[in-house]
Parts: sequence; structure tokens; C-alpha cells
Amino acid sequence: MLSATGRRVRVGLTLLLAVLTLAGTAVGQDDDFPFGPFRMYSTRDDPNGTVVSSRVEAVDATGRVRVVDERSTGLKRAEVEGQATRFRADPSLLGALSAAHDRLRPDEPAYAEVRVVERVYELRDSRPTGRERERVVARWRR
Repeated sequence: MLSATGRRVRVGLTLLLAVLTLAGTAVGQDDDFPFGPFRMYSTRDDPNGTVVSSRVEAVDATGRVRVVDERSTGLKRAEVEGQATRFRADPSLLGALSAAHDRLRPDEPAYAEVRVVERVYELRDSRPTGRERERVVARWRR
């Protein structure tokens, strides 16, 4: 059995969590999770619009194009994609991915170029139309 003080503490904490959750839902952003919305699951794309998929790729010293992945840099794809806005604003930051690759994979050819590539898919009735295009939105060269 809980004492009166214990019940008051539990009710108070429950109310506080409820207020934080409601406030976060009304005005919060992803960074406020778990008290704010996790927008990737609470929104959807226009069924007749476009969807953008980003990737980071590198061209090594032999000219081979490689997708930059966790094995090559130590960073997960989501961590790299989460920095895409910063890479667009300052492409020299992509040099850090090249340096990470050089440290982790000294036996592999160094990256001569690292770039952020966006693939844009057109949708009709929420299905890809087959029309897609790619664009390089940030580029760093050694």
C-alpha cells in the first residue's frame, strides 16, 4: 500500500508527464522526443508529388564509385544523412568522411571525392511514375 505522500508523488509525476507530452505534441519538434512528435511517422508525402532519397558516395583514387557506409567511415547512414543540410552549406565538411575512411581503412584506396547525391522520384497516386532524376547537392575534392 502506498502512503498518501506516495500517491501524491505518483499523481504529480503522471500529470507532469501528461502535460509535457501534450505540450510537446502541440509545439514540439523531433528533438523533443519522447515529449514531442516523431514527425517521420506522423506525416506523409503528397501522393502526386516527389520523394527525395539522399546518399553519400565517394570516388576513390582508382576512380571506383562507392556508397559511403558505416563500415567505411564508422558513421551510420542516418547519422551521415542527418548532416546533409550542413554538407550542402559547407561541402568541406565531407572531407571529415574521407579522413575517417583513411583512418579506418588504410589498406583501401583513399577517397578522391565525396559527394551528397539526391535522387528525386515523381509520384502519381502514391506510386513511382518511373521518372526520377539525380542531382549532386554537395561535393568535396581532395
